[in-house]
Amino acid sequence: MAQLSTADVQTSVTRKTSVKALIASLIGSSIEWFDYFLYGTAASLVFNKLFFPADDDVVSLLLSYLTFALPFFIRPLGGIVFSHIGDKIGRKKTLVMTLSLMGGSTVLIGLLPHYNAIGVWAPILLITLRCIQGLGIGGEWGGALLLAVEYSNKNNRGFFGSIPQMGVTIGMVFGTLALSLMSMLPDNQFMSWGWRVPFIMSAVLVFIGLWIRSGLDETPAFKESKESGEVSRVPILDTLRYHWKSVLIAVGAKVVETGPFYIFGTFVISYATNYLEYDRVDALNAVLIAAVVATLFIPYMGKLSDRIGRKPLYIAGTIAIILYAFPYFYLMSLQSVLLLTIATIIGLGILWAPITAVLGTMFSEIFSTNVRYTGVSLGYQLGAALAGGTAPLIATALLEAYDDSWVPVAIYMIVTAVISLIAISAVRNSHKQEL
Repeated sequence: MAQLSTADVQTSVTRKTSVKALIASLIGSSIEWFDYFLYGTAASLVFNKLFFPADDDVVSLLLSYLTFALPFFIRPLGGIVFSHIGDKIGRKKTLVMTLSLMGGSTVLIGLLPHYNAIGVWAPILLITLRCIQGLGIGGEWGGALLLAVEYSNKNNRGFFGSIPQMGVTIGMVFGTLALSLMSMLPDNQFMSWGWRVPFIMSAVLVFIGLWIRSGLDETPAFKESKESGEVSRVPILDTLRYHWKSVLIAVGAKVVETGPFYIFGTFVISYATNYLEYDRVDALNAVLIAAVVATLFIPYMGKLSDRIGRKPLYIAGTIAIILYAFPYFYLMSLQSVLLLTIATIIGLGILWAPITAVLGTMFSEIFSTNVRYTGVSLGYQLGAALAGGTAPLIATALLEAYDDSWVPVAIYMIVTAVISLIAISAVRNSHKQEL
């Protein structure tokens, strides 16, 4: 019996099936990141006070950010475990497992007693659940990306690959909006029960996501790989043996996408409220508006990459972040709510968008199908561990070490961009080729 090529298999996929896969990828990714950003925002506003009380507020904040950073080092493990399943058994079953892990731990965080109620067990349980979140998100991103990319063709792959990236900012929008609305409560009510509501209510979103994903079939590319007997026996070993250069490229390329992102989207909240004395709601709203702008820009950038390639857009966004690092902090230092909002929109909403829009598609194009889930997950999650979760922690530590000066933080952002420019130099444009 004749084997079908990837192009033939993808041609046979109906438009309805492709759209369904795209929606499933977007919804699942949005739910995962909604859960994740709830924690990131709460780490700036709630957990430092309720779970890590200390005489020094900065120490409490650093401890809270440490729990935000810790799971980033768990994410590569989650990526290895679930990508092994994804490359061996299939993308669909893996995505159901990752969403269940992520959603369950988020709901349980919303039910945790605080430090004054159960003492040291409060931060221990919080850290444990946070690590479970890290395992889930470690396997989720690669699967959601491949669900979209492997249902596409060479003419729309950039657009399809950008859709799950929208889940990052959509999750941020709803996560930030949920806590922003709860922040309108009197402070004692917000700290007592208001912050818990979005965590617990996320259970509804998880059930919707599981229902949609359970109705999907495997991707055409994985089906072809399985039928041709090319499924890797041990994907992680084959990845490290034959694709180690691609893994290093992915790790380096991820740095500028993740470090500045957590400066623009998470660190800015505590920096604006604790150091520049902005109102908490104003800071949250600035991030919210910027995330909406990014959500609109990302698919447009993905579509543009189908015409001009991933690499030019990525380089343009990275250079723009280098040039913007100092103006960004200067605008915020003027202590105008309007300028805070504009600064955040430019950084997160416009300059970061082309980088994240093409990142996943670019990663998928440098790995073969039989190890693609493992390769993209490993590179992405290692990069996130090195430069993502640590970004708010490093930025806060730099502020403390240099008498609240934002200059070292701006330099830190520039360094992340330079690292990624070096990594991306080894990538060639392959946007006109089939996977």
